[in-house]
Amino acid sequence: MHTHQKLLSPLVTPSITFKNRVVMAPMSRRRAEQAIPSASAPLYYGQRASAGLIIAENSAVAPNGVGYLNAPGIYNAPQKAAWKKVVDEVHARDGKIFVQLVHTGRIGHALNHEGHLPLVGASSLKAADIIRTPNNEHHPMPEPEVLTTEGAAALVDAHIQASIAAMDLGFDGVEIHGAHGFLPAQFLHPATNQRTDRYGGSIANRSRFLLDIMEGVTAAIGKEHTGVRLSPFVGINDLPTYPEETATHLYLTTALQQLGIFYIHLSGMPVNGVSTISADYLREVRQRFKQLLIVAGGYTADSGEALLQAGLADMIAYGKPFIANPDLVEKFRHHTPLAVADPGIFYEGGDTGYIDFPIIHPQPEINTVAINS
Repeated sequence: MHTHQKLLSPLVTPSITFKNRVVMAPMSRRRAEQAIPSASAPLYYGQRASAGLIIAENSAVAPNGVGYLNAPGIYNAPQKAAWKKVVDEVHARDGKIFVQLVHTGRIGHALNHEGHLPLVGASSLKAADIIRTPNNEHHPMPEPEVLTTEGAAALVDAHIQASIAAMDLGFDGVEIHGAHGFLPAQFLHPATNQRTDRYGGSIANRSRFLLDIMEGVTAAIGKEHTGVRLSPFVGINDLPTYPEETATHLYLTTALQQLGIFYIHLSGMPVNGVSTISADYLREVRQRFKQLLIVAGGYTADSGEALLQAGLADMIAYGKPFIANPDLVEKFRHHTPLAVADPGIFYEGGDTGYIDFPIIHPQPEINTVAINS
C-alpha cells in the first residue's frame, strides 16, 4: 500500500475535529517522581502533538492506585499543576489530548504509594509478579486488601473527581483504563472477582464497577469527553483469557453504547503476526457500538490504513513507534523509515530516551480543511 489517505485525513465529530486518525497511545514512561509529571513532560508531549489525538499516560486517581514506581497521578495539587503545563503545551501546538485515568488495584507495591498505602483489589488474590520499588529494589506484589462495597464505591467516585479535575485543567477528555489487568479489569475477571456483593457473580455484576465509573464520569463531564480502554483476549498482568470473555465484553459494549460515550479504545497484541482482537470481533463491536472505535496493537501505517479502509476502526493508536519517532505522523506521510527505541529506556532514564530523539519532519502549518469521516 503506497498511500495512507484515510489514516492521515482529518476526522470530524460533533464535539472535536482531529487533524488525522493517528492516536498516540497511552504509554507509561515512569519519569514522574513522587507521581508528579516531570519538567520535561510538556516537551515530550508537545513534540508529538502532530498526532490527531494524544492519550496521556495512565495517571492514578488515588494514592493507592499508582502501581508502578514513578508513574504519575492526578489526585493532588502538584500533579495537577504539572499536567496543566502539558495540556497548555499540546494545545499551543494545535494538538488534542485526553488523559487516561487508572487505579492499578492489586498491581503494584505499597512502597510505590504515597504514605505506603496497601494494595487493594476486588478480591484477595495477589498477582504472581515482581515489581520495581525505590532504590532499584524488586519485590513480589503483595496480597491486596479486599475492597468493601463502600470502598469500591469510593474508588468509583475517585475516578469521577479525577475526570472533573482533568477537564478543569483543560484536557479535551478522559479515557478510563478498563484494560490490562488493572482494577476495573480485576472486577471484570472471574478469577480475581470472587465477591458476593453487588460487584460480584454474574457478568452484569462483574461489569458494574466499570460501568458505574463510566456512568458517573459521563454525568460529570459529558459523554462527548469520555472514552474507555478495554483489552479483551490479551491476558496481561496475570489475568488469563476465560470462557465468558467474549460475552462479558459484548455485554460491556452494549452498555457503553447506551451511555453514548465518545469512544471505545481496544488494546490488542500481535501474536505470530495476528492480533488478539480479530476482525470478526471488531465487526461484533461495530454492530453494537456506533461512536468512535480506536484500535491499538502493533499496527503499521499500512495495516492501520487497511483497518480504516475496511471500516473496522475510526482511529489507529500507536504506542512504541511514538517513543523514538516524535514526528511519527509526518514520517508516515513521507514514507520515512522509523527509528527504533531501546527498551532499556522505556520506563526509566530521565531525559535520555525521552525528549532527545531527532525530529526529521517538523509539524506542518495548521491545515484548516476538514474532511468528514
